[in-house]
Amino acid sequence: MRETPGAWRRTAEGAGLLAPDGTTRPTIFAEMSALAAATGAINLGQGFPDEDGPEEVLEAARAAIAGGANQYPPGRGIPDLRLAVAEHQQRFYGLQPDPDSEVLVTTGATEALAAALLALVDGPDDEIVVFEPFYDSYAACVALTGARLVTVPLRWPDFQPDPDDLRAAVTDRTRVILVNDPHNPTGTVFTAEVQAEVVRLAERHDAVVVTDEVYEHLAFDAPHIPIATVPGARERTLTISSGGKTFATTGWKIGWITGPAGLVDAVLAVKQFLTYVSGSPFQPAIAAGLRLPDSYFDGAATTMAAKRDLLGAGLTAAGFAVSRPSGSYFTVADASPLGATDAAEFCRRLPERAGVVAIPLTAFVTPAHRDRYAGLVRFAACKRVEVLEDAASRLAALA
Repeated sequence: MRETPGAWRRTAEGAGLLAPDGTTRPTIFAEMSALAAATGAINLGQGFPDEDGPEEVLEAARAAIAGGANQYPPGRGIPDLRLAVAEHQQRFYGLQPDPDSEVLVTTGATEALAAALLALVDGPDDEIVVFEPFYDSYAACVALTGARLVTVPLRWPDFQPDPDDLRAAVTDRTRVILVNDPHNPTGTVFTAEVQAEVVRLAERHDAVVVTDEVYEHLAFDAPHIPIATVPGARERTLTISSGGKTFATTGWKIGWITGPAGLVDAVLAVKQFLTYVSGSPFQPAIAAGLRLPDSYFDGAATTMAAKRDLLGAGLTAAGFAVSRPSGSYFTVADASPLGATDAAEFCRRLPERAGVVAIPLTAFVTPAHRDRYAGLVRFAACKRVEVLEDAASRLAALA
């Protein structure tokens, strides 16, 4: 067999990983992490913390393993985690999902997203609207479903969408409006006006809103507001989150999706044939995390905001123009003042020039729109303070 047929090809192409000769390229994250390892550069590219989460959560996982929670958990997730998710939604947002029918535990937020899109898309005539730049798995998942990806641009420096662009993107062909808030990679938090317009358009065109809210507890300027709380949204919104970012346990891959029972059942119909279940001893640990006091969640946001400011000051001193993020792990900086015209090439040279690794924002956009983001670079602030200080010192060499 000279060529391997199948849906992998459009998935790889959607993610920008299909080379002209038909082979697949490594992701930009793999490429930059390899550069960091080869050069000894500080890796501010990939968004994972370099320190562990709260001891109460780690100890709960150890206790669960020792207590025998090492076999398949229930398909929807263990009852206590589903209850903890429901309690969390009530405690922070006033939402009241039924833990038995409106909460589904998944293998991280990425599986929740893939299962939701596979469940809701019916064929190639369907469209999925996303805000661009977007988390890289979105385009891959959309391509896997066979639907058409429709993008709404987020423009430097505030990365808020133009309502006219949003209205032009959403039509009667729109099956899903996918909203990532707080946003990766830009760090923006969408305004109440944008949220209301998303809901209005979803109602008008009978679309489902799928939200990726994994950075919900890393909103810096004001508490996070889920779209599901907007009037008229709940009955057509699936809300996705996870414990990875909130509790610095990205390797555990414990996520969840909440929403109306009919929509959650549709996602379950697909999800059960993907991973089936996972993370048995980690589920009670994340349940324990979700019940931590408010001081933990407030502290997580305050600590990350301070790291954002430290990183931003270092980037500014190095000569970058900086977009100040309102949430997430990430800061976007414009390397154009340093002479950059190609963000990918700039990032490939950065480890040698300054001993720091970053990710070009062009990795998060469709090929046709890369020129809009040609000089923009994403840095991750989710590292120890001393690591960020070292990175800032190294970046100063660029100035």
